[in-house]
Amino acid sequence: MRLLIFSDIHGDLRALEQLMATDADYYIAAGDLVNFGRGLERCGPILATSAERVYVLPGNHESAAQIGAFCRQFGLHDFHGQTFLADGYHLAGLGYSNPTPFNTPGEYSEAQLAERLACFAGLDPLVLICHAPPHGTSLDRIRDGLHAGSTAVRDFLRQHQPAWFFCGHIHEASGVAEQLGRTRAVNVGKMGYLLELK
Repeated sequence: MRLLIFSDIHGDLRALEQLMATDADYYIAAGDLVNFGRGLERCGPILATSAERVYVLPGNHESAAQIGAFCRQFGLHDFHGQTFLADGYHLAGLGYSNPTPFNTPGEYSEAQLAERLACFAGLDPLVLICHAPPHGTSLDRIRDGLHAGSTAVRDFLRQHQPAWFFCGHIHEASGVAEQLGRTRAVNVGKMGYLLELK
């Protein structure tokens, strides 16, 4: 099974077309297809080429309502707070970020993130995809000494140790991978990450 996970397209339609041209069984857009929700409909026809295999999360630049309507319009799967089972793996998705200084539409408090992540406890083996990275790791590092990720995501990973974790949000950490206990964690960015599960 091949999963292509990507994030933070921010309106780069050429990058999105290249991602969707990659052969995969499932495509998971982990948030921020656009900026502040503008131009989302332009991404729809590109994702719709494989609609039945496309799962979409809202990032901090989209609201859950926007992504829900977008998925209904183009026949995609709204993956926010949802799970599905594929080849024996539980795949779970949670969009939005922890609070930012930018007042973006898709932000949860850490308590809200923790409450929603708790729904995924006990799923094993688990592939968890969030927009927000775990705080205090290389996946959320903006520069030396400055981290902007979620403490709730960090705490969930420490406690539950999913097999794989994928995120985006922090552009400076795009492409960075880190082993967090038993969890292999990757900030996928708009280049994406092709995961092959056997």
